[in-house]
Amino acid sequence: MNDTPPQRDSHHPEAVGTGDSEAGGAVTAADGSLPVRDDSARAVLVRLGPAAILGLLWAILPALGGIAVLYFIADISAFLREHQLAGFALYVVVFIFSAGFGLLPTYSQSLLAGYAFGLVQGFAGALAGFTGAALVGHVIARTVARERMEREISAHPKAAIVRDALVGRGFWPSLGITTLVRLPPNSPFALTNLILTGAGVSKRVYVLSTMLGLAPRSLAAVYIGTQISDWSNVDKPRWLIVGGITLTVAAILIIGNVAQRALQRFASRGG
Repeated sequence: MNDTPPQRDSHHPEAVGTGDSEAGGAVTAADGSLPVRDDSARAVLVRLGPAAILGLLWAILPALGGIAVLYFIADISAFLREHQLAGFALYVVVFIFSAGFGLLPTYSQSLLAGYAFGLVQGFAGALAGFTGAALVGHVIARTVARERMEREISAHPKAAIVRDALVGRGFWPSLGITTLVRLPPNSPFALTNLILTGAGVSKRVYVLSTMLGLAPRSLAAVYIGTQISDWSNVDKPRWLIVGGITLTVAAILIIGNVAQRALQRFASRGG
């Protein structure tokens, strides 16, 4: 008589793990042979958990906050100019934490910098603001979302290829690609912070690409802010102001288009 206990067949339906299915991950196939990963939108959102919530908030809140900043831009600018150096420091600190927490966009705050401080000081304030905000966003995204996003990326081969292109090619290639991701004018600041952090981009590459990628569009926004503040200046022709703003917007759109084409060429070569 054989007293050896029967071994469980790893291919038997009872042996299929249920942990992933309970978390919205894998579900048992109809014939009970193999687990099938559920990649529906609902299942992915469940697996991402807090990362999905953070992404949704960072996609919506900056737009709403930006409208408020533009609506009150004259009043805010007057307050900042009245307090001079303290006003400039307050502007930078608010920029860092409001953009870092995904409450306000970089565009409206860069416009505010130009309107309140002029081109040189305004750009310096905006540069300090969005660099500090990127670091704050990095800490938040790493704490809340990185582990879940890494698991989700690793489970999808195409997403893993993109991730490897960002982080697996050495310092200079990674810096170039992440800078291109930051360059387009339609690249949302807070949401890009989340994506780059979740993909595992190193902090050094993350900070430098943020500075390089956001500098052109932030400078353009600061310049437009200076032109808006000159609107009431009767000594400066309106056509010159409008022409300057139009050329600036056209230039930043061209830069963004070039960046997007470069990313598309990179993707078409398979990384």
